[in-house]
Amino acid sequence: MTDRWRPEHRPQESAAAVGTSHIAATFGVSRETAENLGTYAELLQRWQKTINLVAPATMGELWQRHFADSAQLWAIAPGSARTWIDLGSGGGFPGLVLGIMLADRPGARMILVESDGRKAAFLREVARATSAPVDILCTRIEKASTQVKIAKVDVITARALAPLPRLLGLAQPFFSEGTEGLLLKGRGVESELIEARASWSFVSELRPSRTDAEGRIVVIRDLRSKPEG
Repeated sequence: MTDRWRPEHRPQESAAAVGTSHIAATFGVSRETAENLGTYAELLQRWQKTINLVAPATMGELWQRHFADSAQLWAIAPGSARTWIDLGSGGGFPGLVLGIMLADRPGARMILVESDGRKAAFLREVARATSAPVDILCTRIEKASTQVKIAKVDVITARALAPLPRLLGLAQPFFSEGTEGLLLKGRGVESELIEARASWSFVSELRPSRTDAEGRIVVIRDLRSKPEG
């Protein structure tokens, strides 16, 4: 696999064809899974006209800014991971991309948590069209009624949801021994890590993003709250 996302466009190919073929080659997913990601992109472009699923300015870079940015977590997640949860899924990044990719991993399943009813409806439509192994919960993550519905998981993902100190608080109820958090962050993540350590004990690892020169992937393990005082 290359260090950076560099799809080569050919004049006769659409952006979707280039994007799906490059994801298949880069991340080793099946042809069917790549085609399902193409279906997702088509639905997103259709729904984006009435619902703000992603920043409009990023639509021209959909495959790099959203699909590849999400798919890169697949390459660093434990191969044995079967239970996943994505917090604040929005338009489905990274959770729905990973959920579609999980079809290549028998027995794996992704839970998408999104409180916006319109966005949850979009996620359900993509899941239906792609037969993705995902469950969509239209609820707030921090509600106790949400947390009791979900068992501990192997992997927790999130992107652009909250600063790290608060994000760890949202993720902590789903952590157990062996759980990994894979969190997509920007260039200010080092200061967020320092702030988070005031309230949380954890092991962290920073990895460079393959799609954004200033982006970072924060890998979190052994998350525990620190006693007050």
